[in-house]
Amino acid sequence: MEQSIFSLLPPLLAILMVILTRRVLLSLGTGIIVSALLLGKGNVIQSLSYLWNAVKGIFVEDGGLNSWNICILSFLFLLGAITALINIAGGSRAFGEWAMTKVKSRAGAQVLTAIFGIIIFIDDYFNALAVGQVARPITDRHRVSRAKLAYLIDSTSAPICVISPISSWGAFIIGIIGTVLATHNITDVSAFTAFLKIIPMNLYVWATLGLVFIIALRNVDFGSMKTHENRTMVTGIPYDPKKEIPGEIKEDLPSSENGTVGDLIWPIVALFAGTIAAIVWSGLRESESGATAMDIFGNADVASALIYGGVLGLIVAIILFFRQTAKNSSMISQLLFKGIRVGMKSMLPAVMILIFAWAIITLIEELGTGVYLGNIVANSQLNISFLPVIMFAVAGLMAFATGTSWGSFGILLPIAGQIVAATDISMMLPALAAVLAGSVFGDHCSPISDTTILSSTGAGCNHMDHVITQLPYALTSALIAGIGFIVMGLTDNGLLGLATVALLLAIFALTTKKNKAPQKTVMEENP
Repeated sequence: MEQSIFSLLPPLLAILMVILTRRVLLSLGTGIIVSALLLGKGNVIQSLSYLWNAVKGIFVEDGGLNSWNICILSFLFLLGAITALINIAGGSRAFGEWAMTKVKSRAGAQVLTAIFGIIIFIDDYFNALAVGQVARPITDRHRVSRAKLAYLIDSTSAPICVISPISSWGAFIIGIIGTVLATHNITDVSAFTAFLKIIPMNLYVWATLGLVFIIALRNVDFGSMKTHENRTMVTGIPYDPKKEIPGEIKEDLPSSENGTVGDLIWPIVALFAGTIAAIVWSGLRESESGATAMDIFGNADVASALIYGGVLGLIVAIILFFRQTAKNSSMISQLLFKGIRVGMKSMLPAVMILIFAWAIITLIEELGTGVYLGNIVANSQLNISFLPVIMFAVAGLMAFATGTSWGSFGILLPIAGQIVAATDISMMLPALAAVLAGSVFGDHCSPISDTTILSSTGAGCNHMDHVITQLPYALTSALIAGIGFIVMGLTDNGLLGLATVALLLAIFALTTKKNKAPQKTVMEENP
């Protein structure tokens, strides 16, 4: 069953079920069981062994703890606790009220969110969760749906990280590019220089970012996103209260009337500063003297840094909590522990989805789904002019089916290098750029992708609402990028491909209609 067409069955079944049923855990669980049965060739005992190893591997690796996964899950719980304490201190309310006086429109709230996403480029996990915490009070006050917020976060996390050399993504990609260049004896360009040259060729990134600002500035909505936006503008409720919302505080917690903007800002600043400082510190500790910034970020322990930043943010949130509640409550300690408990509990849906997603990704990797798709490309007779768009499409399918852009990078970048080396070496950089672009596109769309899960968590959006509403936007960006890759391949000119993307974005902006606010909207009321 491994590395065969049957290896596509589990991811496609899970994705189809999750779209049809909207029950994420049931769908992922079905995919996990089918994967284990295929690996065990129908033998129940062997299948249970594969299943156990996949689950165990989430927490235990090479005889020790899987520090990356444990740190990510712990950071989610810390973030939930910080959010609850900020709410109790009145920080979210105060920040929302302040934002209404500074950010005057729904378009402004969305543009500001996108700018936050671009600025925080260090790591996609950190980006998705940190931007959500800062932007949510602003977008809620301006009646922007959580589905739209999740789209803005997701479209400025991985797309920015994949073109940033000073990020966890950049270090990983440059390492693979270096191996590809060395394998084919390409010495006239370094891996770092090649990465920089690839940036303008990563057409999906530029199509996605361009679309984000067009959507925000012109208030263009289509598909199910339009339904979410219209409902939010009418009711003022940014999400469907009947659905499970990860990170949303459902239990009643008091909120101080004396909260200040600082009660939200300072815990987030501490979280951000602590995380960046820990990243730099851990990178310096593992790097040799004279290391570059890229080396430092490449050697950094990002997962542990998130814990250090989270703990520092929690400490600051607790200090501000005591300052705000000391005058108003005689049961401060009980309220503190209740807030932490409720905040951590609010993250359980996201944690469970993430664990299930990691398990199915592990089993899919053992089935060789990505290798099977890669071999199809390697063994086919391709017209070299269409190689960029074909690699873009295959990378998108692979990342969508496997839920991991990094896994797609690792498999397809070397395959693209092999194909180009055997045909036309001048197409090396466009082909590599197309793999990076397609991998981000597929990851962007996949309901089993960890970055998609964390974007919905950061926004406080139902996971499947995020997947369904974002899909038409991602497909639009992919279509624009795909046409650009065709032009790039036919002309052997990356700038013409980028110009094509810019032209198509301009046509989209000029031909799409604005989403007019519903007549029954109550925007003028204070939500």
